[in-house]
Formats: sequence, C-alpha cells, structure tokens
Amino acid sequence: MPFVLRFVQRYKPAEREAFMKLEAEFDAMEKRRADMPKGRRSQPYAGREATNTLIWECEFPTLEAAQEALEHMGADSEHESLYRQQVPYFEEAYTEIYEVLDLQ
Repeated sequence: MPFVLRFVQRYKPAEREAFMKLEAEFDAMEKRRADMPKGRRSQPYAGREATNTLIWECEFPTLEAAQEALEHMGADSEHESLYRQQVPYFEEAYTEIYEVLDLQ
C-alpha cells in the first residue's frame, strides 16, 4: 500500500522571496540528482493552512520506502545545507506520513 511523505512549512510572510529562492534550489537539486525523491510543491489557496505555507509531498510504494527517503534526506549534506539556510524563515514546520487508501 502506498504512503505519502509530506513536509508542511509555514514561513514568515516578509521572507517569502528568500524562502522561495531556497525552495527553488531544493527543486533543482531533486531534478539534478537521481537519489533524491521528486516532490510536488503546493501552496494553499483556500483552506485550513495559511497562504504562507509550502507543502512538499511525494508518494512512495511502502512505508519503509518513505522512511528510508526521510532518513536519506536528513543524512545528505547538500539537502541539510539548504535546509539549515531555510530554517530561519520558518514560523512552523512539521512532517507527516499518510497511508493512501484503496477502498476497492
């Protein structure tokens, strides 16, 4: 059964430009490197989350694969460097894992 790994990052509205510039670097890294998960990014238009929230999500075939990807990103020096640069712009950040349901 598939699982979705999801990062929810609420950033300081005044820091949007700097935050998104770093997010573009994450996106470029994902595209350049075969070992990095290719996430989909979205931003709330209407809903519970504030509009200054970025959501990154990626589907994995198993829970183990999602957990391995999370561990890989945490141990990767390039990913960690970009993350550390982005942290000062956060108001809040958390990680979620969802099970994709097949009700057939």
